[in-house]
Amino acid sequence: MGRLFGTDGVRGLANRDLTAPLAMELSVAAARVLGEAGAFAGHRPVAVVGRDPRASGEFLEAAVVAGLASAGVDVLRLGVLPTPAVAHLTHALDADLGVMLSASHNPAPDNGIKFFDRSGFKLADDIEDRIEATLGQAWEPPTGAGVGRVREAHGAVEQYVAHLLSTLPVSLDGLKVVVDCAHGASCDVAPEALRRAGAEVITIGAAPDGLNINAGVGSTHLDALKAAVREHGADAGIANDGDADRCLAVTATGEEVDGDQIMAILALDLREAGRLADDTVVATVMSNLGFKLAMREAGLTVVETAVGDRYVLEAMKESGFNFGGEQSGHVIMLDHATTGDGVLTGLHLLAAMARLGRPLDELAKVMTRLPQVLINVRDVDKARAGSSPELSAAITEMETELGASGRVLIRPSGTEPMVRVMVEAASEDQARGVAERLAEVVRSALG
Repeated sequence: MGRLFGTDGVRGLANRDLTAPLAMELSVAAARVLGEAGAFAGHRPVAVVGRDPRASGEFLEAAVVAGLASAGVDVLRLGVLPTPAVAHLTHALDADLGVMLSASHNPAPDNGIKFFDRSGFKLADDIEDRIEATLGQAWEPPTGAGVGRVREAHGAVEQYVAHLLSTLPVSLDGLKVVVDCAHGASCDVAPEALRRAGAEVITIGAAPDGLNINAGVGSTHLDALKAAVREHGADAGIANDGDADRCLAVTATGEEVDGDQIMAILALDLREAGRLADDTVVATVMSNLGFKLAMREAGLTVVETAVGDRYVLEAMKESGFNFGGEQSGHVIMLDHATTGDGVLTGLHLLAAMARLGRPLDELAKVMTRLPQVLINVRDVDKARAGSSPELSAAITEMETELGASGRVLIRPSGTEPMVRVMVEAASEDQARGVAERLAEVVRSALG
């Protein structure tokens, strides 16, 4: 059996992979492991629990709350809030543990559990491993006054919105914005924060029924946002995903602005304000080469990590950097948040427009996205991807062919018998041609 925790907590089909008993056991194990590690020393432990609006979150929240309380942890129920809000409030409310129930951009039948430490950061790998190892072990639960108490946390939305607004350098007066909440966790927070920041706000994807989260809306489905921006003559559109840790954008003419472009805009804005640590941005290997070339031309350093906002954050904390993210829209502004925050990112993107007095399509031209082609080669021996002489020779040959205006990335899947072939080049035709040739080499060398 593989590791239960992935790069973003425990995730799976709710009531099949992620069941109420498992959610309860994970919560008990988390409380026990943190208690044994000394995290609760000298005081009665407190946890905050939040969720996105998917239907399964209701019974899973009940299971998590029951598990924590049965292990002697007092619980504050935050209700429906974005993942970054739960992370922030864990620290702001002086809790010892934060728990978020969400499957992010996944469809409604899925769900997941993420744990945060008292500082609002995701638990370290070794702590997650200990939690997993503790599952099912015999233990002596508390009784009487030792059991945890459960109560509602009033004012959580207001407290988080106030935090978001406190980070803004300028108001958004004069901007008309469409925000797509993906029928998810940002339905209350995002429109409220934008309005109070001064923007005129049109909201879509803000009628969650427990089953429609991410369904044809949000950062993974931008067509509805593009249409709404054009219909209302808005200056920009902002799209979150189900738990609002991502942000993508749309220009006034309906053109997509991805995570790389958002990072490029915000990195230069931070540098201009003297607030970009070491003039460095942390990004993953999947960021477009155009982003890296633009940052280099602007005199900024790009530090690359493996795919996953977890690895971006680790590199930031390790070296003292304060800004990074992913092409998918996870943008981490470490001065203000401990995780990717889609609402925060959208606010600061709009603030850059307001401060500079320039439209989003013009700001996005700071970088030129090179054509990028991705081919998934299935049913091959991915373990040999890094050691095949035939594949290595082909990569070298094609990198030489592409020169400085392109690149090749071969990445084994973390969960499937598959190798991902990604090629960027000066033209779509060249990128596709090289990718298809390289995919054939992968099939013959690793098949």
